[in-house]
Amino acid sequence: MGELRKPFLLLALLAVALVVGVELGAAALTGGGDAGAALRDSAGGLGVELGDVGAVAEPSGRGTGYLALIDVVALWTTGLFALSLVLPDRVQGRVQGAATLVFSVVLLVVSLVLLVVAFVELTVMVSLFLAVPFGTLAYLAVWGFFPVGDAAVLLGLALLLKLVWAGLLLAAQPRFLRNRGLVLLASTTLLCTVVLQFLHGLVPVILVSVVDDLGAVVFAVVAVIWALVLLVGSIPAIVKAVRTTVTTSGRTVS
Repeated sequence: MGELRKPFLLLALLAVALVVGVELGAAALTGGGDAGAALRDSAGGLGVELGDVGAVAEPSGRGTGYLALIDVVALWTTGLFALSLVLPDRVQGRVQGAATLVFSVVLLVVSLVLLVVAFVELTVMVSLFLAVPFGTLAYLAVWGFFPVGDAAVLLGLALLLKLVWAGLLLAAQPRFLRNRGLVLLASTTLLCTVVLQFLHGLVPVILVSVVDDLGAVVFAVVAVIWALVLLVGSIPAIVKAVRTTVTTSGRTVS
């Protein structure tokens, strides 16, 4: 790998950890505010009659939080790079395979569960919205006004931190650019962030919750794919570690 610039690598680890923290905290940082007046203004502009819908609270949405399912892979990968600063190569090889196997299984299970949750919620949203008039009113009361501005701020911050993370990795070791898996992972997370921002601005505000949940479903599927990639990739490392251990033990006995 050549000389690794340790400070840049540690800063990259910090940057991607902040990304995951921002995304996981999105539910607490957005939503919950009163949006009754804003919803009435928006619905009036679209010619939608709200009827008896009263107080409406902004939903926090799932899209930004589900991005963490992908970015935790980036955090894990960067953490493994940083682990090389502490552990000898021989020990790291044995630990990395087993740890990645456990991590990938946990990520796979969590992603599948959250995929089902988001898909069910998306189905409920669409069903209610199309069930005019009472179902539509129920939809508007729960998901009618999405905090697009707050979400845009968090997504912008996350995107900036991801760019910083990628830049710091290159500063730490330019040969990281030859790592196709790492480049694909960085491209995936940057693209997903931009796509979610685009979706939030694509439709009227009363429908943003639907496209946000659609984005969450897609991100969960992407996370499942990355979990499977990690799972498959960890097997050769485990086999190699087992063979090395057996060979070493045989020599010791001899």
